[in-house]
Amino acid sequence: MAQTIGSPSQPPAGKAGTGLFTGFMTPRQAEPLAYGKRLWMRVFLAVTFALLYAPIVTLIVFSFNDSKRNIVWRGFTLKYYEKAWNNESLFEAFVNSLTIAVICTVFATIIGATVGLTLWRFRFPMKSAYEGFMALPIVIPEICMGVAMLVFFARIGWPTGLPYPLNLSAITIAHIAFSFPFVAVVVRARMAGFNRELEEASRDLGASEWQTFRNIILPFMKPGLIAGGLLAFTLSLDDFVITFFTSGPDTITFPVKVYSMVRFSVTPEVNAASTVLVVITVIATGLAMRLQRPQ
Repeated sequence: MAQTIGSPSQPPAGKAGTGLFTGFMTPRQAEPLAYGKRLWMRVFLAVTFALLYAPIVTLIVFSFNDSKRNIVWRGFTLKYYEKAWNNESLFEAFVNSLTIAVICTVFATIIGATVGLTLWRFRFPMKSAYEGFMALPIVIPEICMGVAMLVFFARIGWPTGLPYPLNLSAITIAHIAFSFPFVAVVVRARMAGFNRELEEASRDLGASEWQTFRNIILPFMKPGLIAGGLLAFTLSLDDFVITFFTSGPDTITFPVKVYSMVRFSVTPEVNAASTVLVVITVIATGLAMRLQRPQ
């Protein structure tokens, strides 16, 4: 039968459609949410990432610059990494930061996992208020947290002049108080996808509460624990504001030391030390993000 004049043509063979005019749909109409394929969005993202990461890339590149003034590129060298390594005060500050970060990671992970598991599993009075109170270190400015910890330690008369590593205790306690809510959030988000029927089946088969936790809940929670621990490690290693208010003259950390070096001049040695900190942070953050992916 001949096609009636004015009637829509049939869609080409092999192009399935659910509507009468599906064959006439443009790519924009077919994929209304495919913003990543649009040129203006790609340009916008490219400019945004360039503004965000160009300073970091510049810092890393000029850490290999063979120039004391570090303004014009004079050639490639590794001597400033060697100078940073042989700088005793800088190396001591780096060891202090690693010590604080490791201790903070252990305690923040234990406390954060306990809090996250409690908020996921139990109902108790004032639970919403406790959740809001726990989230305060996340939402309030770091300078407020640092001043609060300074006033707290001064008020209780925290001892000073302790031997290593006890001389780092004030900074470590402040970092734990700041980091464990992040671990709790990660662990609770991980446990939100847990199938409670597995726990019930374990108990029906005769397993005790501890055996169920060890063999069922803990393996499921493990990626969240590792991701939260790495997040706590990164936060502690990079922290400057809270550390600045809670450290003493004999307990300087790596970020504070780099800040004191920058106050005089930005040399390739400072860039080298900062590059090491950036690399460690990126590795720990990348591991944390990878472990938070759905299994």
